[in-house]
Amino acid sequence: MDRIELESIDNRSLEYFQKKIGYNFSDESLLLRALIRHAYGKENNLPKEDYMDAYATLGDAVIDVVVIMHIMQRGEHEKGIISIKKSDLVNMTRLRNLAELLGLQNYVFWGKGEKQQHIWTSGRVLAECIEAVSGAIFLDGGISAVEEFLTYVGFFCKKNL
Repeated sequence: MDRIELESIDNRSLEYFQKKIGYNFSDESLLLRALIRHAYGKENNLPKEDYMDAYATLGDAVIDVVVIMHIMQRGEHEKGIISIKKSDLVNMTRLRNLAELLGLQNYVFWGKGEKQQHIWTSGRVLAECIEAVSGAIFLDGGISAVEEFLTYVGFFCKKNL
């Protein structure tokens, strides 16, 4: 990741973002990768391993696991009910809202067209970004770190259960 010149994030803003999410990375290059959109990477001739895409896929799966574990810890063990509760908790709208609450759009490296179109205001884009951050947290600190992150940012607050 040291070959990337990242113009819009300095160490102070990375530190501030880590405080906002309640997690300090041992390896900040994982966080940086989680913040690099495919379009930005292509425009800057970055190798595919520097884009967030794989982290978003990983984060999607990790969030599902953490949520299912949380539901089971609350005493639910019936497959159908677990699936319904997981679907209620993990959806594009909730993840996008969480990303907006954290101001994640201010830390992501957007492609030029994405910036012009304010792509983060539509659809699944910010949800994917929060999944990528979750994937990076998992790689840095494991499943318990993702659970702590989701708890810290209020994902499991009573009104959401």
